[in-house]
Amino acid sequence: MLEMAILGLLNDAPMHGYELRKRVLGLLGGFRPLSYGSLYPALKRMREQGWICVQDPARATEPLPANAPPLTGKRGKVVYALTAEGKERFADLLAESGPQEWEDERFDVRLAFFAQTDADLRLQILEGRRRRVEERRDGLRAALARTRERVDRYTLELQQHGLDSVDREVRWLSELIADETTDRNTTP
Repeated sequence: MLEMAILGLLNDAPMHGYELRKRVLGLLGGFRPLSYGSLYPALKRMREQGWICVQDPARATEPLPANAPPLTGKRGKVVYALTAEGKERFADLLAESGPQEWEDERFDVRLAFFAQTDADLRLQILEGRRRRVEERRDGLRAALARTRERVDRYTLELQQHGLDSVDREVRWLSELIADETTDRNTTP
């Protein structure tokens, strides 16, 4: 998850660690925490893999790309950039389509980069995610039916809230799938 988010954001423009962390948190909508203790080891590992590099500090005085985020390239900050190998790795990650792509841990990041993902693959991931959430919904319904008489009203409300949330996600995914199918049928 973190690898794809970092590569995807650096694919847009080079940036330093603070800005990268801020953008990853924005990408995930603040739903997942991201500490510097997770970010910097990931950046180190990705440098070792050759997917990112540190820009030469001497280049910090050169003009930045027009799409560079604010604060990029300030003196004293290490600016990370994507290498050619990093672009290839990001493309490989975008092309992945297995069941792990529709799990909770990966789906949000995948969705954030859907504009760069092949249309057939987008549809496959959305349909897989919907199946996974429908399975969860069915399990919640069965558990609610079994325990309805044995739990207090607050626990019952909590279980119903969880079921309502899953129902909303299934509807949302169905709408995205319908939009993808419509776009596919109207594109020449």
